[in-house]
Amino acid sequence: MSTWVWIVIAAVVVIVILAIVWSAMRAKRTRALQDTFGGEYDRTVDQSGDRRAAERELRDRQKQHEQLDIRPLSAAARDGYVRRWQSTQSRFVDDPKGAVAEADQLVQDVMQERGYPTKDFERRVADISIDHPGVVEKYRTADGIARASERGEASTEDMRHSVRHYRALFAELLETDDDSDVENVDDVSSRDDGRVEARDAQNVERLR
Repeated sequence: MSTWVWIVIAAVVVIVILAIVWSAMRAKRTRALQDTFGGEYDRTVDQSGDRRAAERELRDRQKQHEQLDIRPLSAAARDGYVRRWQSTQSRFVDDPKGAVAEADQLVQDVMQERGYPTKDFERRVADISIDHPGVVEKYRTADGIARASERGEASTEDMRHSVRHYRALFAELLETDDDSDVENVDDVSSRDDGRVEARDAQNVERLR
């Protein structure tokens, strides 16, 4: 067999090996992105319609995020935010719209104190998708309902869902294993409904 034939065969073998290595590396990068972003990976791919473009976008998010100085809250700051959340939850019964706006602002305040940029919603979502991928879609939903609430287009039940979703992100931002102090809007509503019923019963008794 002539020399040039061996050269061609060797070149083909090298190309095949490089293709296998490149494919393996790409698959590894894809798995790493899927592990980091969870469901956000699929959402980004679906929205882009191009897996490569979507993966570039996700890698860009990671590069931007690496420039941040994310820091934990002090115990005092955490306690202060918990008290503010409890006040926001209590407000929901009488003023759902105001409670939604407060919950939105409270999440932004926590993010800002921890070192996240907060001026742009899409940037907040991008950063949350890296550190807290399990609640990023809830954050999007909560924000969408908050915007509808501002326009007067959200029902009380919609706003209840919004506060519940904000709570999920808020609890993760606090980085505490015990979120029992971060009260759920359903718990507050049930408790306050009981107080209202008791008060009404007392008023009826006085009228007898």
